[in-house]
Amino acid sequence: MQVKKYLLKCLHRLQKGPGYTYKELLVWYCDNTNTHGPKRIIREGPKKKAMWFVLTLLFASLVFWQWGVFIRTYLSWEVSVSLSVGFKTMDFPAVTICNASPFQYSKAKHLLKDLDQLMEAVLERIMASEPAHANASGALNLTLWNHIPLVLIDERNPRHPAVLDLFADTHNDSAGRSLAPQRACNAQECKVAMRLCCLNGTVCTFRNFTSATQAVTEWYTLQATNIFSQVPTQELVKMGYPGEQLILACLFGAEPCSYRNFTSLFHPDYGNCYIFNWGMTEKALPSANPGVEFGLKLILDIGQEDYVPFLTSTAGARLLLHEQRSYPFVKDEGIYAMSGTETSIGVLVDKLERKGEPYSQCTANGSDVPIRNLYGDHNTTYSIQACIRSCFQDHMVRNCSCGHYLYPLPPGEKYCNSREFPDWVYCYSELRRSLDQRETCIRMCKESCSDTQYKMTISMADWPSEASEDWIFHVLSQERDQSTNITLSRKGIVKLNIYFQEFNYRTIEESAANNIVWLLSNLGGQFGFWMGGSVLCLIEFAEIIIDFLWITVIKLVAFSKGLRQTRAQARYAGPPPTVAELVEAHTNFAFQPDTAHPGPAPGAYPDEQTLPIPGTPPPNYDSLRLQPLDVIESDSEGDAV
Repeated sequence: MQVKKYLLKCLHRLQKGPGYTYKELLVWYCDNTNTHGPKRIIREGPKKKAMWFVLTLLFASLVFWQWGVFIRTYLSWEVSVSLSVGFKTMDFPAVTICNASPFQYSKAKHLLKDLDQLMEAVLERIMASEPAHANASGALNLTLWNHIPLVLIDERNPRHPAVLDLFADTHNDSAGRSLAPQRACNAQECKVAMRLCCLNGTVCTFRNFTSATQAVTEWYTLQATNIFSQVPTQELVKMGYPGEQLILACLFGAEPCSYRNFTSLFHPDYGNCYIFNWGMTEKALPSANPGVEFGLKLILDIGQEDYVPFLTSTAGARLLLHEQRSYPFVKDEGIYAMSGTETSIGVLVDKLERKGEPYSQCTANGSDVPIRNLYGDHNTTYSIQACIRSCFQDHMVRNCSCGHYLYPLPPGEKYCNSREFPDWVYCYSELRRSLDQRETCIRMCKESCSDTQYKMTISMADWPSEASEDWIFHVLSQERDQSTNITLSRKGIVKLNIYFQEFNYRTIEESAANNIVWLLSNLGGQFGFWMGGSVLCLIEFAEIIIDFLWITVIKLVAFSKGLRQTRAQARYAGPPPTVAELVEAHTNFAFQPDTAHPGPAPGAYPDEQTLPIPGTPPPNYDSLRLQPLDVIESDSEGDAV
């Protein structure tokens, strides 16, 4: 079966009418297509034919240009935001309560004794008019000071600023030269800065502050972090405020509750925090109705008199409303409730639903984020805050060889401390200021596709009032301390009311701005408007493309076959044999073609042997046989196949 004949027959069956050349196929398409322009090109006169050819080419270009615009718009994956309002009974949010002071000073004082003495000496040096007026520093433990010292920078001469170590006897400028005594500066003339060094003090940098209050607070926090990072978590929990001391009274709707209904969580910034309705071990509690009477009511005793004096400068309770099973980032998202007041918090719910890939880079559960969630050890859900902090801790471990105390620790790593990692503060400061680190973490972390936000309306009033504070404090003191004397004061009492303002909730949902239906309708509209075509016209165009391919394949096969025949003929030196010679060679065995070689020598055959006389059989031609007409047609069809 010949390939060319088979392809010709298949092509003939496919197109049922077009010729077998490119020109004939194109003319057939223009004459039979449902698109209006090509028909006029072959049916009109020369002038109109040229005009219609230009118009058809122009409008086809417009169609392809519009198609490109719509396809590019569709592939941009734009979203539209819709806002809907619903009404239903909702689960009460998880409420995290923390004290502003992470530890009780009476229990942590033994750890902070040397640091507090050093802090008092620093403040005395800063507030003294001259260094000579300050007390001697011989009795101080300067081990902590040598790791992270505070200095005074004299900028009265901007070209040659002088640096003064608070516990040094002499001034040294940037070149190490001794300054004259009359150039001694005070707090108004100098700025307090923190000197951070690494590589045994060979590389140093200064972190400047506009106020000495900011400088000493930041310095004390770093020093305390260095101390607490070496203490086991169990010991830190014991130094925090226990739940039975912090939570004096609790009422949820009409049901009483206590500190036992809260889940304890140690937070490095705020010590022991307590979470109500976290939903870790039991089902989330629903709110029966909106309003103050159906919410959560708390009375807290923050114990302000036992605050760590230099570590905490804010008094009050820190609280956060968040979803169930989510980690509470109280420091970044929480609010303060002031002592001596009744704080009422009305809650409205916003639910965010984002489109996933390819419309946005959100994640459903964080499994496709390349950062290990260090907060996942608490069995909490994914959040972008957890991812960013986990990413920072990962950079901290890789660059500084230790983890920061404020973030969870990866397995097998240690928290930073000046004894084992003397350069960690310098490394931490550089990493904290690094823009590349922040951009890397933001690029690698993804937002959650589903999120719930609680919008709060806060109002405050003095509590208790002067007329009722006597009996209220008596009752609370009796309940907590079994004492007839008042053991509480307005400075340590906080009252909270947390409730739903209404059961209406808003859902902010993203949807595809341009879907496949929009794309197809616009593509078809442009094609129909400019060319008068439809989907059938596109099918016709696809058909003609297939026909063009068939013809191309046929021509390639014919070209390949002709090339093989040409190469086969080139093997023979002389002309090909005639038909008579071929017949004679097959029927007469004694026939030998004329050659230039001499025949056999005389006497080659014995005399008694004679060659047989060759016979000449009659010719065998099929054309002489009479056959029916239908048999001849069937044979011709077989040859065509």
